[in-house]
Parts: sequence; C-alpha cells; structure tokens
Amino acid sequence: MATTRRLAAPLTAYVLHRYDWSETSLILDLFTRERGRLAVAAKGAKRPYSQLRSVLLPFQRIHVGLGRVPKPVLSGVEGAEHADESTREVQNLRSAEWAGGAAMLTGAALFSGFYLNELLMKLVARHDPHPGLFDVYAGTLPLLACGDDAMAQAALRAFEIALLKGIGVLPDLSLVTMTLEEVRTDTAYALLPEAGVTAARTTDMSISGSSLIALEAALEHGSLPALQQACTPSLSPLKTILRGLLHYHVGSPVLRTRQVMLDLQSLEL
Repeated sequence: MATTRRLAAPLTAYVLHRYDWSETSLILDLFTRERGRLAVAAKGAKRPYSQLRSVLLPFQRIHVGLGRVPKPVLSGVEGAEHADESTREVQNLRSAEWAGGAAMLTGAALFSGFYLNELLMKLVARHDPHPGLFDVYAGTLPLLACGDDAMAQAALRAFEIALLKGIGVLPDLSLVTMTLEEVRTDTAYALLPEAGVTAARTTDMSISGSSLIALEAALEHGSLPALQQACTPSLSPLKTILRGLLHYHVGSPVLRTRQVMLDLQSLEL
C-alpha cells in the first residue's frame, strides 16, 4: 500500500538578511515564530523572473515551506564560525507566500527596521524559538513609520527591553539586583550590564524607580502597548541605558546600522 508523505506546516517568518550564495541563489536569515532563526537556501531567487523576488523582502510577513539541505553551505554567512554542526545545516526553501502586513519601511524607519534585524541576528541564537519576541517584532514594525517620533522611539525602546528579557539578560526591574530590596519610587537607579539595577552614582545615567517599576509591571502583564506606554516618560535615559546593555551583550561599541546612520548624517552636514 502506498504511503503519503506528510508535508510540514508552513512557518510564519520575516527575512532578517539576505546573502549571495551563487549567481542565481540566496542564503536567507529568517526569523520564524515557530522555530526561531533559521538559515535558508533560496535557490533561483535571484533569477529575473523568479516569483520569490517580490516575496523575500525585509519587514514583510511571509509563510514559508522548508526542506533539508544535507550539505552545509553557511561558509561566509555571518555567525557561521560560531555554529555547531546541527545549526550549520541549511534549510531549503520550497515555497514562500506573502502573509499580509504593513507597507515597506522608508527613510529613517528603514534604518530603524534594519537596526532591529541586526539586534536579532547578533543576540538570538539559531534554532531557539521566541514566539513572544516574534510577536513584539511584528508589532513594532508598523510603529516605526507611524509619523510620530515619540511613538516610534517608544516602540524601539520597548523592543530592546523585550529582546533583553527574551534572551534572559534583563534583571527584575522592580528589585535592586544585589540586595533584592524593592526599588523605591523616589530614588534614582542605574541599570548596568554586570551589576543590574543599582543605586545611581553621579557618573551613571539614571532612571527613576517609578519608571523601573512601571516597566517591570508592563513586562509581567505581557502587553506590548503597555510596555511602549511605560517607556514613553523616560525615552532619553532609556535610550542611553539600553544602548549600553545591548553593546555589552553584542560585544561591539557600535552596531553596523548605527554606524551607517552616523556616516550618512556626517555627509549631510
């Protein structure tokens, strides 16, 4: 009796980055809701008449069907030197369909989107599912191009906090890390990479205890709008504090997307 091979269910994904593999093909860094970050070979995607050309775009939600490519082809792909044998295997893209979503990002919003992608590629391990973080990413993208700078900045800060929380490096913001004392609303605190929440010194960028308590409450609630709202009163200190935390965990003082933005700004002067 003949058996029917059952196809795996499509994955919901975003394209984080594309790498040239050959004259006609690409290696994609995908962020999927179900299976985390994956390296995927898109054969023939660069051909002029490939239907994949209009689908495999950044910041667009897609549904993908994958199969296994037995031979590792990650040579030259960013981060490949740190991958073990199980993660070096590349999935073969069998299908890709647009799943709806917001319009393409442009201008400053485009750089902000690539900044989010760079953070995900540098801080989220391959094959490590983060469905909650995927939803935060999907919910952040439309706000980057909303036309309200304060709202866009709050969305960026909320994503950074959710990312740090998701990868397990953000301490409980309602407690002083070393003593486990409750944070006081009327006290200024610092958030340091190696010490966590601590009393602010004169040389530290400080944030109020009330702001930290509100941020922790929003994280516990699990609502992205609530987290964005909690970020709004402290956008300036949060930008500096979170940048320090992210650079520490990335291991680089300047992210690639930020350097590109700085270079473009200097050309405009």
